[in-house]
Amino acid sequence: MAGINKLSEAAVRQAKPKEKTYRLADGAGMYLEVTPTGSRYWRLKYRYGGKEKRLALGVYPKVTLAKAREKTREAKDMLEDGKDPGEAKKQAKLQQQAAVANTFAAIGAEYVEKRKAEGAAPVTVEKLEWILDKKLCPHIGGTPVLELKPASLLSALRRIEADGLHETAHRAKRVAGQVLRYAVATGRADRDVSQDLKGALVAMKATHRAAITDPKELAPLLVAIDAYPGTMEVATALKLTPMLFQRPGELRHMEWSEIDWEQERWEIPKDKMKMRQPHIVPLPTQALELLKAIQPLTGSGRYVFPSARRGGRPLSEAGVLTALRTLGYDKDKVTPHGFRATARTLLDEVLGFRVDYIEQQLAHAVKDANGRAYNRTKYLSERKAMMQSWADYLDTLRAEILTPSVVTADFRKAN
Repeated sequence: MAGINKLSEAAVRQAKPKEKTYRLADGAGMYLEVTPTGSRYWRLKYRYGGKEKRLALGVYPKVTLAKAREKTREAKDMLEDGKDPGEAKKQAKLQQQAAVANTFAAIGAEYVEKRKAEGAAPVTVEKLEWILDKKLCPHIGGTPVLELKPASLLSALRRIEADGLHETAHRAKRVAGQVLRYAVATGRADRDVSQDLKGALVAMKATHRAAITDPKELAPLLVAIDAYPGTMEVATALKLTPMLFQRPGELRHMEWSEIDWEQERWEIPKDKMKMRQPHIVPLPTQALELLKAIQPLTGSGRYVFPSARRGGRPLSEAGVLTALRTLGYDKDKVTPHGFRATARTLLDEVLGFRVDYIEQQLAHAVKDANGRAYNRTKYLSERKAMMQSWADYLDTLRAEILTPSVVTADFRKAN
């Protein structure tokens, strides 16, 4: 081909625009097309299947004369092999577009939308997004799911382990598996490579969420909570955590529209509940006072406890947890979720309330003697009295610390 090349680098560089588009031939069907705007395009004219075709080789000067000739040689080789270089280029472009559309990050985002459409609880979606956005996608997000290797996924999980977040690493592996199985189901991956990582992560020991169940230990914690120096949003959420003993995600997603002031209760819709059943939390007078106190600050928004950093979002999962750490209580001593065990134990063993009242208020999936499932209004009047007694009991524990001579009231209820 060198013997029939006509163009030089200088000729290409000096090619000026004219009134109409014109061509400078280089030989073997390759030419430079110069437009009236000054743009210069490399083209290749060839025949395939008895038809004359054109192949775009690139734009000068990004594609040099030498590079254009190299692309021409590659196209000629394909023609000799009976292949259409134009069709091959088109297919390569489609494959590239598919790869971009089918990256782990893209499939992950699609899977999140699927979970939302299925009615997944906001806290579930939030955790899913956090794992994907913060822990997985920074390392494997750009990898097409079809090309993702077990070693690449393991490398991303090892980074999480290196930060000491072993439980998070296991959760991230489960999330990756969910995304990959969705990709397999939708025809964009061949298999879930996370299954090859069984036993690869540091094994987790079964642990229970730390909880204080001794009144003598609970009392100083309650006093410390009352003295928490943080923002009013976090301080109020912190105070309501032991008093209402709902799941942390349910509490921080509390919305003003869910508060029934007249009935003095918090009505949680089913899509926010773990068991996918609507739930009623009777509000003792102490809780109502806390909510009324914070209403002027956050009442104009959606959430009772909005995030200070992200508009339109609720308080983060770390809000109450960090507050407890600030007060000197580490994860081995107490967790926000652990207050459910605190209430479960003390309502039964100290205050003497019926276990079925307590389980109903915890929104556990218990069925009655007739096999009927959870009913949000069951034992409602009894639960209302129980919640008020519980809040009063917590006040008494505080008073015993602050005023040791206080006379402890009897909060026990007959079964």
